[in-house]
Amino acid sequence: MTAAVKPVVSNMFINLPVQDLPRSVAFFESLGFSINKQFSNEQGACVVLGEHSYAMLLTIPFFETFTTKKTADAKQAVGALIALSVDSREVVDALVNAAGAAGGTPQESSTDHGFMYEWGFEDLDGHMWGPFWMDPNYVQPQEG
Repeated sequence: MTAAVKPVVSNMFINLPVQDLPRSVAFFESLGFSINKQFSNEQGACVVLGEHSYAMLLTIPFFETFTTKKTADAKQAVGALIALSVDSREVVDALVNAAGAAGGTPQESSTDHGFMYEWGFEDLDGHMWGPFWMDPNYVQPQEG
């Protein structure tokens, strides 16, 4: 890629391996997310995280068709921290509490940085999610 080309991401799809697809779908639906049926079948489900952000929950055999690397066990090792910017502290708390009620594992406590509030949880497969809220008055626009 040359310096003159600046990539712009129009949509983001996070592909995640899951042990039990129907159980994982039910987990994310219980958090209030919807499933895009057009991009879902018995091998995977498309969780709509936001207007242009999606999590693809893929059965392990299907996930492994995309890579020659060994699939990590997210309950044993961290491969990524998935941060989700949400509209308020209350939404952060609601997501983490819903995750705990649906069988996920919330972090012990939230962290309040004043300008930013965060609290995380692990989903049923051990993938780590970090919903956070940031004060829009704190974020300064970047030039360039």
